[in-house]
Amino acid sequence: MKWLLGILVVLLCALQYRLWIGDGSLAQAHRLEQEVTVQQAENDRLLERNRIIHVEVEDLKTGLDTIEERARKDISLIKKDETFYMLLDDQQ
Repeated sequence: MKWLLGILVVLLCALQYRLWIGDGSLAQAHRLEQEVTVQQAENDRLLERNRIIHVEVEDLKTGLDTIEERARKDISLIKKDETFYMLLDDQQ
């Protein structure tokens, strides 16, 4: 009978080890849940960025005003018969 009790105690310890420390443990499951939460937040951020880029692309495909605005901002485009003024701060 003592050997049966010993085997049960060893088996209980082995199962407790696996539950708390080993593969598929509660700690590992909690860590994986945190990683999933972080990855979901990153995915949401990237989806929003992609949505904004998609809207910009559609604007550029359909609207000439958007193209003109981008050209004025990015490469300082000025139209014919326009005067360009550059204002400098006193600190420069």
